[in-house]
Amino acid sequence: MASIDEPLEPDGLAVGRAPLDGAVVVTVTGEIDHRTAGVLRRALMPAATADIPRTVADLAGVGFMDSSGINVLIAAHQAHAPAGWLRLAGVRRPVLRTLEIVGLTGLIHCYPSVAAALDA
Repeated sequence: MASIDEPLEPDGLAVGRAPLDGAVVVTVTGEIDHRTAGVLRRALMPAATADIPRTVADLAGVGFMDSSGINVLIAAHQAHAPAGWLRLAGVRRPVLRTLEIVGLTGLIHCYPSVAAALDA
């Protein structure tokens, strides 16, 4: 599996992108806030060459997300529509609670693992 990684930024966010089973898995580690949202945005946007964009964002390594991260997830979801999808995997409780409060879990599906997200 080939991987495209963006190294740990000075502000503490690292992302990796790798194709897997017809989708792109974006692994995110660190905190998502106004300083790091741009890194996440670049990682989650589907490639212009993708026929049907499918992305799983593995957020198991994310312990905090503010409204900047919420905005990135909404934009990425919209960029994948209508033919493709964005799914979230491994979302930790504090981040999941934020997603639930703003109603994002009704828009973007969350799964316990990358494998479960790919199999759905």
